[in-house]
Amino acid sequence: MLEKSFGLLFYLKPAKNQKGNVRYVYLRITVQGKVAELSTKKLWSTRHWNSIAGRATGNKEDTRTLNAYLDMLAAKVHQAKKMLIEDDIKVTAEALKNVLLGKSTETRTILEVFQYHNEQMAALVGKEFAPLTLSRYKTALEHTRSFIQWKYKMDDRRISDLDFEFISEFSFWLRSARGCNHNSAIKYMSNLKKIVLICVNNKWLKKDPFQGFKLTKKEVVKNPLSRAELQRLTEKELEMDRLNNVRDIFLFCCYTGLAYVDVKQLKRSDIVTGMDGDLWIDTTRQKTDSATRIPLLPTALEIMKKYEDDPLCSNRGVVLPVLSNQKMNAYLKEIATLCGISKTLTFHIARHTFATTVTLSNKVPIETVSKMLGHRSLKQTMVYAKILDVKISEDMKALKERLRNT
Repeated sequence: MLEKSFGLLFYLKPAKNQKGNVRYVYLRITVQGKVAELSTKKLWSTRHWNSIAGRATGNKEDTRTLNAYLDMLAAKVHQAKKMLIEDDIKVTAEALKNVLLGKSTETRTILEVFQYHNEQMAALVGKEFAPLTLSRYKTALEHTRSFIQWKYKMDDRRISDLDFEFISEFSFWLRSARGCNHNSAIKYMSNLKKIVLICVNNKWLKKDPFQGFKLTKKEVVKNPLSRAELQRLTEKELEMDRLNNVRDIFLFCCYTGLAYVDVKQLKRSDIVTGMDGDLWIDTTRQKTDSATRIPLLPTALEIMKKYEDDPLCSNRGVVLPVLSNQKMNAYLKEIATLCGISKTLTFHIARHTFATTVTLSNKVPIETVSKMLGHRSLKQTMVYAKILDVKISEDMKALKERLRNT
């Protein structure tokens, strides 16, 4: 917008039925010929007013006070104009007046856009998004809110405030004040980036503040159970029923690759007869909302049959009596100690054990393993293939043997 299309003028305006020389000081804002007026609520005499300069005249303290106040108002108008331009909102006389009066404008804020995104996502849970995806975005929103309050002492910030400094400081805050590990911080940063791209694509933000910022996850070394550890866990006699039950559920995941939430929700109706006449799991992963079809191995079938007449399983129509994640992990820690296993047993470990020790190590093609794990891309499964030291050792021993015989 050209500067000549923008103008400010302070003038004296009499109120209705007002007599004498005292008038109210008004501000007139002109943008491209359109005018908006507002009262400063200040009174001044026409005898000490310069209508051309739009300021009070004289050397007294009240004159200096009024002119300083008018200068401040003029500066606020220029600030409002700058804010509207930065937010890519059309600068009009009325819009500038609204900013000065504290009325709502078309200015969008970070948390408002984030919240609207999450509301739209919530409406599509079960159709396009998994519940856990929504949960992660909700957490990312709360982290963003807490960061803004901590860093800026404000409840929200304008979209135009999203710059490289904001991104860098947020990343540092997640890893320091919030205590997130590197990969968790990257996940929340990626959630924020989606909101940023919405703003960029809608032209609410002129450039992507993530440009030049690396969102690279660190490779996490998986630590599945070895064949010996799996056998030790299977054969160990446990005296308490609760530990036996938890051990069974953990082993079931080791031989199916199901995550905790998926085995907890696994219904008896999810067990179907496959095209080969054997029993399969036919379900949907909650995390990715992707279909998962897994032929049941003998060990998994044996465990499943143990709970056919379990009252809790029968009433709920589920395959296994899964407790809360917190209780399961606590009992698994106890089981690991009894079995002499130094690794921390979690359901992530069970899933990794299925991917490596049970399948890949036994020459099941990685494409098949990827399908059973419910991965959306082979790249996700390739992580497991990198850690098969045992498989590498076995293959190299076989090679050595062949070389000896040649």
